[in-house]
Amino acid sequence: MQSSYLPATTESIALAQEAKDASESISILYRVLEDPSSSSDAVRVKELAITNLTNYLTKENRAEELRNLLTQLRPFFALIPKAKTAKIVRGIIDAVSKIPGTSDLQISLCKEMVEWTRAEKRTFLRQRVEARLASLLLETQEYTEALTLLSSLIKEVRRLDDKLLLVDIDLLESKLHFSLRNLPKAKASLTAARTAANAIYVPPAQQGTIDLQSGILHAEEKDYKTAYSYFFEAFEGFNALEDPKAIFCLKYMLLCKIMVNHADDVAGIISSKAGLKYVGPDVDAMKAVADAYSKRSLKYFETALRDYKAQLEEDPIVHRHLSSLYDTLLEQNLCRLIEPYSRVEIAHVAEMIELPIDHVEKKLSQMILDKKFSGTLDQGAGCLIIFEDAKTEAIFPATLETISNVGKVVESLYMRSAKIMA
Repeated sequence: MQSSYLPATTESIALAQEAKDASESISILYRVLEDPSSSSDAVRVKELAITNLTNYLTKENRAEELRNLLTQLRPFFALIPKAKTAKIVRGIIDAVSKIPGTSDLQISLCKEMVEWTRAEKRTFLRQRVEARLASLLLETQEYTEALTLLSSLIKEVRRLDDKLLLVDIDLLESKLHFSLRNLPKAKASLTAARTAANAIYVPPAQQGTIDLQSGILHAEEKDYKTAYSYFFEAFEGFNALEDPKAIFCLKYMLLCKIMVNHADDVAGIISSKAGLKYVGPDVDAMKAVADAYSKRSLKYFETALRDYKAQLEEDPIVHRHLSSLYDTLLEQNLCRLIEPYSRVEIAHVAEMIELPIDHVEKKLSQMILDKKFSGTLDQGAGCLIIFEDAKTEAIFPATLETISNVGKVVESLYMRSAKIMA
């Protein structure tokens, strides 16, 4: 960086844009920011220079320089309105987040800015930076620190009645409690976010995030039909905005269809106009799971898990439902294998399904207790005996109903005779 400054004029900005490479542009913009002039035109040009410099540094992946830029700009922030300062600070923090592998740097940067905003008494900016810090702590699984930060922040924001920020914080708190497996508190925070959102205009992206979180919580409660509705609403919102979150909503929609035994609908959703837009590994992974589910094939399911590990097992939401889906598939597979038999060796069933005998025996006994089929295990002979489904005679329920009605008549007559005798 050269020591002599350039005047903060539009000509200097044009010079930076015409430079041969990004490094030269960055050098010119730094020199523009060194201009001591504080006139309104110079301040306006410097704001433009900061925006351009932030873009260049982001493209060059210079995260540390972006951090230093925030420190360097502190004297300049005294010359501009607080709202513009907040916009610039949040813009630079967002720029750092676009550079991969900078989670720790973002956290330390946010902590620095919180200290500075507290010293400068910039409450509006501090609250937003603290909310961003809590979000980063949640991503890095620092749950205790994030919860402590949010607890104090949410009380402060509720006193100020800043509804828009309150929606963000309540939503963040809901995600945090969900990560800690505290479902009641996660639902309570989400309800608080919805209540705050109803009182103001909520941007479509934020409304989509609320719907997405609602879907996740309903799916956790096994209410997949309601979850699908929320995921669909979120998908439509994000799709209109061309937000990358749309692919996750589509994936969860397909998961809900599989979980409610409507795996055949998956192909139709994927081949729709909106679905074709997102064809890729995530959609292919759910299609493979749906195919395995339709064919009741445990082998295909395990193949899908192996081939699409990143999309299935590494996605925390999908991974939560995989064990349930695996159990369902295992039950369906066992039912398909034992269908032709009235008596079959457990070892033979284990051989056909390619699983250990003790695992198969345990699952079969659980299915009998859950009344998935009628049968018993003959452990002495190592056999499974399947009974035919007993047909309930239609006369029995009718007889019981008649006896019940006669009892009511006798009781009524008794009450009347008791009144006459009295």
